[in-house]
Amino acid sequence: MLRVIGKRIALLIPTLLGLSVLLFLWVRSLPGGPATALLGDRATPEAVARINELYGFNRPLIEQYFIYMGKLLQGDFGTSLLTGRPVLEEFTTRFPATVELAIVALVFAVGLGIPLGYWAARHYGRWPDHSSVVLSLIGITVPVFFLAFILKWLFAIQLPLLPTDGRQNPRIDATHVTDFYVLDGLLTREWDAAWDAFLHLILPGIALGTIPLAIIVRITRASVLEVQNADYVRTARAKGLMERTIRKRFILRNAMLPVTTTIGLQLGLLISGAVLTETVFAFSGIGRFLRDAIFNLDYPVLQGFIIFIAILYSLINLVVDVTYSVIDPRVRVQ
Repeated sequence: MLRVIGKRIALLIPTLLGLSVLLFLWVRSLPGGPATALLGDRATPEAVARINELYGFNRPLIEQYFIYMGKLLQGDFGTSLLTGRPVLEEFTTRFPATVELAIVALVFAVGLGIPLGYWAARHYGRWPDHSSVVLSLIGITVPVFFLAFILKWLFAIQLPLLPTDGRQNPRIDATHVTDFYVLDGLLTREWDAAWDAFLHLILPGIALGTIPLAIIVRITRASVLEVQNADYVRTARAKGLMERTIRKRFILRNAMLPVTTTIGLQLGLLISGAVLTETVFAFSGIGRFLRDAIFNLDYPVLQGFIIFIAILYSLINLVVDVTYSVIDPRVRVQ
């Protein structure tokens, strides 16, 4: 297991180095140079010269890259042009909100996706199977922002059952310890604050988790169909093993291998792709902050976001690889 983890960590280093080179070259190849892109309409020759001096854009390219890497290794992702605060500080402030939303969306997707996919495979060729295929296609094709507006209109306006936007009712005097609002309410025993924060997560969580739900249903269905017709499953049945044992030890465990990989990838996509959902529901997470950075040409934030998500994505893939080797011990000897 330690050898597997060591290999995966070793592979992360060249991946992140390659990304840093591409990101560095991307910023330097912006039309008119990075200083002009940063200043926009205010790009006078004097202002461009000041930006070039401030960020070191007037130095040799190789020297700029090593300075850039040195700052990254020290945890310096730059300073936001919009707020004037360090990019890393901006992300760590908003990151808990996006993680909370991604966890709710993933629980929704996995909690429904795996049982529905398994149920469809068990009833292959019948109406449960056909229904799951149709619904999964609808879930993949419906745009996230459109579904978010529909959910908001139905459950927050027509049927005022859930909050319309935000992370928590501002009238609640909640204590924030970790900035994970639900967890903070549980830790401080402010049950009303925890419940209100959870209610604010339901609609955006469903909207964000719909596409992963559809993907997990299809992957689970296909994987179970493949495994339940395998030779070792037929052998287990021929030996007279109980059907419950066959499903648990032979079908589900082996069918979960591709599903595990899919879940890990979807978690990374949920965290990096929450821009539209957070915008519709006015959810103060990384996605909404990134949208503001795009509209305001806040390139230090965009650079920091890409690096931050790449590191996070790599760590998620590492966890997926370790989980994969736990489910399938054969992976450990590779």
